[in-house]
Amino acid sequence: MKDVRDAKLVVDAEAWKHTVHGDAGVDCGSCHAGHEDFPHEKSEPLAACATCHEDAARELAASVHGGTASSGVERPSCTACHGPMHALRPADDEASPIHPKRLAATCGRCHADPAFMRGTDVKLAQPLAAYAESVHARRVEAGEHAATCGSCHGSHDIRRADDPRSRVHRKNVPQTCGQCHDAIARAFAASVHGRAAARGIREAPVCTDCHGEHRILGPGDKDSPVFASNVPKMACERCHADVRLTEKFGLKSTAVAAFESSFHGLAGRVGNASVANCASCHGVHDILPSSDPRSHVNPANLPATCGVCHPGAGTTFAIGAVHVLPEERDRTHPAVYWVRIAYLWLIAIVIGAMTVHNALDLRRKAASGLVPPVVPTSERRLRMGRWFRIAHALLFVSFSVLVWSGFALTYPDAWWARPLVTWEDHWRLRGGLHRTAAVALLCALGLHLVHLALDRRARACIRAMMPRCRDLIELRERVRWLIGRRADMPLSPAVGYVEKLEYVAVVWGTVIMAVSGFVLWFESWSLAHLPKWALDVATVVHFYEALLATLAILVWHFYFVIFDPLVYPMDGAWLTGREAAGRMLERTEAAVDTDTESSAGR
Repeated sequence: MKDVRDAKLVVDAEAWKHTVHGDAGVDCGSCHAGHEDFPHEKSEPLAACATCHEDAARELAASVHGGTASSGVERPSCTACHGPMHALRPADDEASPIHPKRLAATCGRCHADPAFMRGTDVKLAQPLAAYAESVHARRVEAGEHAATCGSCHGSHDIRRADDPRSRVHRKNVPQTCGQCHDAIARAFAASVHGRAAARGIREAPVCTDCHGEHRILGPGDKDSPVFASNVPKMACERCHADVRLTEKFGLKSTAVAAFESSFHGLAGRVGNASVANCASCHGVHDILPSSDPRSHVNPANLPATCGVCHPGAGTTFAIGAVHVLPEERDRTHPAVYWVRIAYLWLIAIVIGAMTVHNALDLRRKAASGLVPPVVPTSERRLRMGRWFRIAHALLFVSFSVLVWSGFALTYPDAWWARPLVTWEDHWRLRGGLHRTAAVALLCALGLHLVHLALDRRARACIRAMMPRCRDLIELRERVRWLIGRRADMPLSPAVGYVEKLEYVAVVWGTVIMAVSGFVLWFESWSLAHLPKWALDVATVVHFYEALLATLAILVWHFYFVIFDPLVYPMDGAWLTGREAAGRMLERTEAAVDTDTESSAGR
């Protein structure tokens, strides 16, 4: 061997013994026939691998790799995948290019090379990078048995995905996945989807439609299409929200829209992974029509299905209709319909009247040229004692958080909701914050009531807040001035209709929101003791009352404490307790009980 000048021709006899061929006793002559003597003449053609591996060669010749030579793309040789001829290792040897841990990289030498793939008709982008992120790749790397390229595509008999003989052809995908997921494959085969796929219905989903192809992630991975909060949007809705498919197969076209508008759908959209999704009720792989006695959503099985989250469903309380749109929900009971209609009219009339009132007030005050006097804070009237200010601060913070966290459930895709819902899949931040703020709001109400119970002068102050007939006279004169029927601005008492309207609305709204909120918070108790329509009414009341309260604060309260020209840029009574100097221009001295005002809330 010392006369051999080309190092490529040197074969280490000891190393050869540890190769797959050397271990099997294959000698040089098996491939290099006629060259038993050394030195020898120039090599004759190398014996083909098919000489021994006839079945593999036949499969390869019929495969997509075997046919690429005619398309102008270099056909991969045996050594391209298995490694150098004189260093071939068995597949279970980690040094082998076809060992599970290295197979993806071996395939990726071609399939992850954009320049090479441009010459083929394979359009899949970066399959190796996608597979590397998958649950299969991670388990293979950890030394566990999991799918590799060859597990799904085959080894030598790889065929195009549109070839009915291919392992990754749509009709064969369940069987291919079933090599590892046998029990799941059996359940899927018996399901409505599996039976449709077996009949050749190309719209029927198979494993890869829901789980993905190369980048298959576990159901616990929040980026997976089958992660709990992703199931509706990324898995089921792709078909069940498609009008073309729902019409073709006679499916309910509004089911997806109804689910999205339900509590389950809204909570899922903000990332809540524990709330029910499509699979929670219909099943995962064993989905069956509701008419099938084995179906999770068969009427006879609904108590058990709903009872997973709502114990006593169907026994201690009735199960209402599902997949019902908001407008359809109104028709489930007259109370739901009329409460919604009443609130829509109430919001339109009240907020509309407030807007017109304040617009006219702003125009008249701006045109009158009134300039607030300069009065030291200490010399202004005391309007809010210490305990009133504390209760107001607690009310302000809790109400703001309630509005933010409450509407974030209904509008989870809004930019202002994102800070709350971003963490929802890890922590129930939005719901926890909303309920905490609700308790804080009730604490503010409780503090206010205790203050009134203990302080006689505080009670006298609040008695002045109660509506009286003379408020109508004040309102009449103010309206006359607003519409130009009166030249001079009428003076208001220390506590006029503006403050009274706000106070009554706050108490009224707090009670209504607390009652409806607790009905929805403790839904299991509510379902056990109240009819289903009562919860629907509570849902309507809670949303529209919140909308009314929020608009009233923005349109009415914020105008009089911020944008009113007599107090702009802000009435600081909620901080100092002292009335804004500009209010002296519209208050009547005779109507002010200075002792009560200064003493209440100390």
